[in-house]
Amino acid sequence: MAAVSNATPLIALDAVVLDTETTGLDPAKAWIVEVGAFRLRGGKLDAEPSLHRRVQPGTPIPAEAVAIHGIDSADVADAPPFAAIASEVAEVLDGTVVIGHAIGFDLAVLKREFARAGRDWTPPRALDTRMLAEIAAPGLAGYTIENLAAWLGLDVVRRHSALGDAETAARIFLALLPKLRAKGVRTLAEAERACRSRSDTLDRERRAGWAEPAATRAPAGAVRVDSYPYRHRVGDVMTTPARFTAPATTVEAALNRMLGERISSLFVHRSAGAEPAQPYEVAIVTERDIARALAREGAAALTMPVSALASHPLATVPADAFVFLAVARMNRLGVRHLGVTDENGHVVGALSARDLLRQRGEEAITLGDEIEEAPDVAALAGAWARLPQIAAGLIAEDMSGRQIAAVISRQVCSLSQRAAVLAEQRMREQGLGGPPCAYALAVLGSAGRGESLLAMDQDNAIVFADGRPDGPQDTWFEHFGRHLADILHEVGVPYCKGGVMARNPQWRGSVATWRSRIAHWINRSSPQDLLSVDIFFDMLGVHGEVGLCNALWRAAFDTARGQVAFAKLLAEASGAVEPGLNLLGGFRTERGRIDLKKTGLFGIVSSARALAICHHVVERSTPARLAGIKALGIGGERDLDALAEAQATFLDLLVAQQVEDTENGIPPSNAVLVKRLSRRDRVRLRDAFGAVAPLAELTRDLLFKA
Repeated sequence: MAAVSNATPLIALDAVVLDTETTGLDPAKAWIVEVGAFRLRGGKLDAEPSLHRRVQPGTPIPAEAVAIHGIDSADVADAPPFAAIASEVAEVLDGTVVIGHAIGFDLAVLKREFARAGRDWTPPRALDTRMLAEIAAPGLAGYTIENLAAWLGLDVVRRHSALGDAETAARIFLALLPKLRAKGVRTLAEAERACRSRSDTLDRERRAGWAEPAATRAPAGAVRVDSYPYRHRVGDVMTTPARFTAPATTVEAALNRMLGERISSLFVHRSAGAEPAQPYEVAIVTERDIARALAREGAAALTMPVSALASHPLATVPADAFVFLAVARMNRLGVRHLGVTDENGHVVGALSARDLLRQRGEEAITLGDEIEEAPDVAALAGAWARLPQIAAGLIAEDMSGRQIAAVISRQVCSLSQRAAVLAEQRMREQGLGGPPCAYALAVLGSAGRGESLLAMDQDNAIVFADGRPDGPQDTWFEHFGRHLADILHEVGVPYCKGGVMARNPQWRGSVATWRSRIAHWINRSSPQDLLSVDIFFDMLGVHGEVGLCNALWRAAFDTARGQVAFAKLLAEASGAVEPGLNLLGGFRTERGRIDLKKTGLFGIVSSARALAICHHVVERSTPARLAGIKALGIGGERDLDALAEAQATFLDLLVAQQVEDTENGIPPSNAVLVKRLSRRDRVRLRDAFGAVAPLAELTRDLLFKA
């Protein structure tokens, strides 16, 4: 049973769906006569039950109960008492979430049975399908199993039997998931919180003596994290340049070179490094490979070509990935060496286990690799759900909001890449085949800048090699983009409200279409014509032939260089910064919270981007853009430094608030609760608002500086 956290998406939930049949409807007097359960694993129901027992209640079964479930005293005459199966029931329920229809009754009866058996009872986390249906569809005429099955188009199987009702409840739960998602209920904590809001239902059940299925749970707490692998990227620790050798090189020559250069591996490539090498063209030979060959063949191994020992295909990791991904990948593959690739996918360095001796293979480190290897949407959602706990652990390690945002952004890139692979699989399963030409998927906005937080939506685009709008290539990528958006939405990254998704025609196209589009943007004369265009300049390729994206991104900067009017319109299109302080100097709050994106963060990002576009500062991250503008010596150095510090403050406060909200079942947002801020944080926030106050004037001034 997979570990469950507050942030676990319902689609990825591993749970037990349970039902009991009893001697009556009063939990204070009822005895169990049958108990049944099925396991639910990541959105799939086990074919066989995990528990099915008839129980001798030790008291006659009333006729009115027999009329409901059909189990009379003769049917359970030879069955064991509950005390004899209590350990079995406890084992099935141990550490898992329990789901059922009107599950509060079953939990109350189980609690009483455990007490009668002299056993301790620990209430499990539980979800009630009846309450969830009330949340998903508050206007239904009724919420019985029959009502819900009819509404959802499901068959009712073996009604009023423990196994039948458990199986039907499981199918109802699965059918409710997309409807709950549409109501903003995606995670376990969000579902529990929503159920607790059903005060009328809960009051009625309490009066009847039922247990409360969604009682308040203590936050799971942060995952213990060694922060080093989250602070450093592979490029910081790799051996570079990559050392290549030809396939025909002898083992003796390769060994001498390794000893002479003090390296533990060589890449084997036909050109021996004379041209950029893609991983699929490269093999690797290590000192261990040579040692094994010498032990096996003796001196004769020295005359063998290295191609006879080399391993293929080469396992790789991107240079801009965080070190924790490399640790996880080595652990999963059972290898001690990885190739390191640049943004175009070329092998540019090597990484060995020796380079990573400072790292510990903690559980949290496996996150990135779990995302990239997830076999289906449920597994992808389960891996993604671990991110808030890891973010909490990084906060505990005193990592800044900016550093944590970089980690989150890298996972958004990995998530998008894996979602693209699963979307391609769906296309093939539907008989639409594979991609009709080379293409690249790109993330835009905060993920491209490396500044994502837990409150996010989708921002992506597709660049393909050739094809006209509405042509066959474009049609294939439209369907692909829809699958991609649906997968990301199911996992927990909602559809973009502004429509910045590859499923929409303005966010996909051939290289030629994109170049024409960019030229068209620069000739616009109104900010309204350029809504959302600015985030294109944050583009980062994450899947496929990423060189298509990177070349287009650089070309866009070249085209926009010195185009002051275009940059000014982009800044205006983003809108004005809302004041964070009122006339008396107090924080402007709504329901005790203040939106830091509207009151500063978005303005800093937009201004830095517009200035970078105008002055050809070809960078993605906001701090790098501000530093690049400052380096031009066109003025405003102190103001630019203050903006960089203000962004850091906003990120620190937002990531902490979002982690706390996620644990409490509140969907993360860009609004922080002012009363939770320390005195120091309040001072920092006031300073940040002071830094953004002259933002519009500063931006206009610097746009026109040469």
